[in-house]
Amino acid sequence: MDKLAAMNALVKVVASGSYAEAARRLGLTRSAVSKAVMELEQSLGARLLDRTTRRVTPTEAGLAYYERCLAILAQVEETEAQVSRLHDEPKGTLRVNAPMSFGTLYLGNAIADLMIRYSDLKVELTLTDRLIDPLEEGADVTVRIGTPTDSSLIARRIAPARIVLVASPDYIEKHGEPETPGDLVEHRCLSYGHTTSLQRWHLTENGESVSVSIASCMSSNNGDVLREAAVKGIGIAILPTFIVGNDIAAGRLKLVLPNNRPPDLTIHALYAPNRYLAAKTRVFIDFLVDCFGKKPPWDDWDRNG
Repeated sequence: MDKLAAMNALVKVVASGSYAEAARRLGLTRSAVSKAVMELEQSLGARLLDRTTRRVTPTEAGLAYYERCLAILAQVEETEAQVSRLHDEPKGTLRVNAPMSFGTLYLGNAIADLMIRYSDLKVELTLTDRLIDPLEEGADVTVRIGTPTDSSLIARRIAPARIVLVASPDYIEKHGEPETPGDLVEHRCLSYGHTTSLQRWHLTENGESVSVSIASCMSSNNGDVLREAAVKGIGIAILPTFIVGNDIAAGRLKLVLPNNRPPDLTIHALYAPNRYLAAKTRVFIDFLVDCFGKKPPWDDWDRNG
């Protein structure tokens, strides 16, 4: 027996005073409604309704049970409505994980704008360059740069992430400018990673992919650190334009080997497959696409890009 369905049948019988009318309201047969009420009575060990040829009326126990059923069914309806609204309206807590540099430079500001629009939304933003398991760490959305490797997650493209080689005008004046990818071995380079040894950069030359050795004088697993070093003339860095776009526009950094750029990457939003995607997740991802998808603000310096 479906206890909630039986309670609902009892409520409809008491409210209408008729099995036939209750059955009509529920879209059931009269015998199905009668059976549901009888099973309730058997389960409770008490008679709930007095039946006459003209009308059905609740017993004292039936009236008390009817009133409790009204309260229970109302709570169930309200709970279902609240859950439904979570999928229709962006509210509740949204847990987002993102890379440190992108989160600091662009994502934080975008989230603030989103929360102005949706005041019932709460956001927990965690920034880390460590690759996490979103399901294990409870992230609703994980923003990642590059090709997604976890096939169990849905990846939606947010924006392009162009990768460029840059150096400060002071560095170029002092050390000269490389003319080919092979010239990089003679230059001081700033590399992304945890070591300065055995570093290679993957670029293009004459339309072909080439791998070149570099002389790394500094390495870091944080792009902002490498950007600061590049601006101060320490060496040539290979970084996404969302980190160095403003410096290029302001003249603090200059493109190096612009015709030999590394392959572009893509910024993705990763989330667990779910037939009923929560509104907070859907709205957040749509908002990021609107903000960054067509012409990312970090590429405003390049009018031809």
